[in-house]
Amino acid sequence: METRDVRDLVHFDEEGPRHETLFETEQLFSRVICLQGSQGLGPLGDPRADAVCLILAGEVSMQVGKGRGRMKQWESVLVPAGSDLTLRNASDEPAVVLLVTAPPPELEGEA
Repeated sequence: METRDVRDLVHFDEEGPRHETLFETEQLFSRVICLQGSQGLGPLGDPRADAVCLILAGEVSMQVGKGRGRMKQWESVLVPAGSDLTLRNASDEPAVVLLVTAPPPELEGEA
C-alpha cells in the first residue's frame, strides 16, 4: 500500500502556481495545486480524460467549458473529457486544489 500526506505537497511560490503530483499510475493521475494572490492555471484539458477538482483550502474561481463558478473548501466539480478547465485563486487567502484525472491526461497548456 502506497500512502502520502497531502500536506507535504502544499507549497506556495510568489512566481506562480505550484503543482505537485500526488499519485500517478497507468489508470489515474492526481495533483495538488497551490495558488496564492491572483495566481491561476489553465486552460487545461484532455479529450479523453475526465477529471474531478476538490477544493481543499481557500476559494477558487473555476471555469469548466463555458460554465463558471466560485467554489469554497470541500466543494468539487466534474470536468468532463474534452472540456477546458481554468482556475484562479478568488480570495486574499491561499488556495489548495486536488485534481484527479482518469486516465492520466495529456494536459494542454502545460510543459
